[in-house]
Amino acid sequence: MSDTLTRQTDWIAAADAAAAQIALTAPLHDADDSFVADSYDLLKREGFFKAHVPAELGGGGATYAETCAIVRTLARACGSTGLAYSMHSHLVALAVWRWRNEGAPTDGLLRRVAAEDLVLVSSGGSDWLQSAGVAEKVEGGFRITARKVFSSGSPAGDLMMTSAVYDDPEAGPTVLHFGVSMKADGVKVLDTWRTLGMRGTGSNDVELNGVFVADAAIAGRRPQGKWGPLFHGISMIAFPIIYSAYVGVAEAARAKALDVARRKPADEALVSLAGEMETAFASAEMALDEMVATAQTARPGPETTNRTMIGRTLAGQGAIRTVEKAMELAGGGAFYRGLGLERAFRDVQGARFHPLQEKPQLRYAGRLALGLDIDG
Repeated sequence: MSDTLTRQTDWIAAADAAAAQIALTAPLHDADDSFVADSYDLLKREGFFKAHVPAELGGGGATYAETCAIVRTLARACGSTGLAYSMHSHLVALAVWRWRNEGAPTDGLLRRVAAEDLVLVSSGGSDWLQSAGVAEKVEGGFRITARKVFSSGSPAGDLMMTSAVYDDPEAGPTVLHFGVSMKADGVKVLDTWRTLGMRGTGSNDVELNGVFVADAAIAGRRPQGKWGPLFHGISMIAFPIIYSAYVGVAEAARAKALDVARRKPADEALVSLAGEMETAFASAEMALDEMVATAQTARPGPETTNRTMIGRTLAGQGAIRTVEKAMELAGGGAFYRGLGLERAFRDVQGARFHPLQEKPQLRYAGRLALGLDIDG
């Protein structure tokens, strides 16, 4: 691929080519809990980290739907690569959406991503509405003390997009949003990622020990624990990208199970299991398609968040059930690591743990349906 990226780049074909290489090392990273560094090196060489940056800002001009498809394609080969890449991608996508739709001054960040090939790290999994960590006011800015868990891609990250809580004497507990260089004084990646699945994402804890953030670097402020425009925007834009990874894992498991099953006698039990798997996968795919369409056509707000989070639950449930049925359909061979279904089974469990998790999502949907305050 040329170093010069244009709107004409066939990002889906490029993702297919990258996935073929990434698939070769995916089992090795899973086996030894190592970060998918070689996958990230390949993706950087091929321009994927700037793919969604608009061409007029120096990027690859990939559409939002193409970005979701890239994640899904990569995750079919390696769930860890797809999921880790989705965490960078949703930060870029939110910045793109805000620049295009709200006139937000996020073009500087996007130009940097394109020009410097920056890899962004999200701390959203450890923050969400409450945020985590303390911001202490000092001359010219704040000192940040925090420990951010689930920081996917941290071994290769350049810039962490994160937040901390400042006890504002007038406004009360206030969440500050900012970016921090992963090379800044006081930033340390802790080797903590030993998990059931998605073992190659490098989602380590990141320690921020007295990290200085200048006043001018504070990108946003909001009341702690309250829904608002920023998080409705995050919900709408981020979760279709993230759950594309889980649908990709399920899609690969489905294909492997069908390959095995087609070599077996087609008795009624086999046919029924195949039908159950197909129905589960269809539910995941339909939910994801709805989420992607919503992100491209809707405006952020409580109703859009509700629609997206319902989709997140349905896509996750469908992906998990697809892999479960794939293992049953393949039979005893699925218990062996070599087939890859065992890894898919472990990787897809991660769909349970992103916000809004199922019970909080049900609560949100119920309160909205009953006309109650979603912050209640």
